Amino acid sequence: MSSPTSRLLLLLSLLQTRRDWPGQILADRLDISHRTVRRDIDRLREMGYRIQAAKGPDGGYRLDAGTELPPLLFDDDQAIALTLALQAATVSGAGIEESAVRALTTVRQVMPPRLRHRLDAIEFTAIPRTSGSATEPVSPDVLVALSTAIRAHTMLRFDYPSRRTHEHSSAPQPPRQVEPHHLVASNSRWYLVAWDLDRGDWRIFRADRITPRTPTGPRFTPRQIPGGTVHDYVSARFKGSEQTNTWPCIGRVILNLPARGVLPFAGDGTVEELDSGRCSLEMGSWSWIALASSIGQFDTDIEVVGPPELAEAFTALASRYAAAGKRAAS
Repeated sequence: MSSPTSRLLLLLSLLQTRRDWPGQILADRLDISHRTVRRDIDRLREMGYRIQAAKGPDGGYRLDAGTELPPLLFDDDQAIALTLALQAATVSGAGIEESAVRALTTVRQVMPPRLRHRLDAIEFTAIPRTSGSATEPVSPDVLVALSTAIRAHTMLRFDYPSRRTHEHSSAPQPPRQVEPHHLVASNSRWYLVAWDLDRGDWRIFRADRITPRTPTGPRFTPRQIPGGTVHDYVSARFKGSEQTNTWPCIGRVILNLPARGVLPFAGDGTVEELDSGRCSLEMGSWSWIALASSIGQFDTDIEVVGPPELAEAFTALASRYAAAGKRAAS
């Protein structure tokens, strides 16, 4: 027989998988008596879980959302953080999407209404990126404020400090005025996609640098985002393109390595096996120099198939590396 603690966890897990559980079925699943089921239900109630008992010849139990988070879960901010992470995980491409959906359903079922309303105010698009970046904290209140303006189609004003500090100028910068369209989570950072009213163009703002101002502005009619979807537009900008979700610089080379040795490091590139243990690699980057540098990570002979700009980038890099070597040796 399982321990009382493990039995309680199994009982709680069963209650979270469906709306109503007849008492006898619970007893059969747990291999305990109906009386023990009632005693375990009482213990879960004492821990903060709201479990309703259904009357009738069969009896039954239902797990409802409580007025407080149960101790085995999290505080308010942790619950919001957890559910946001689970939402992003549902489109992570890491093979955990189904598990993330089930976990998100479990958390929301026991979440108090005040937290569900707060969470529902935050709508965002998750976009995976392959490059690393530092994580900057963003207040949940800022995310709620941005998402609320997006849902209501109201113009937004916020302070947005420049990346460069102006040591000789203490003049305050005017607030940015935008039509907010989407909130994006990508590579541990949050971004706001908006139409900048002062610049008359689309902009992507880092949410950790935004300080919303109140009140918000009037309502607006949303514009069509370039590229058709926020995913394609933001992905294109991250790749250095304006609107098309493709790398601006794409080249092809032949490497004196088998495909299995190249695939783990090719990112979103295409690898094809050739004869004699060689393979072809087609990949892209935001510049020809960056592309040549990426291909240079493979410790082998490289044959450039094209285009000529890629060969020129290799020549430029070779000159730079040779000059750096001479300076280090002198």
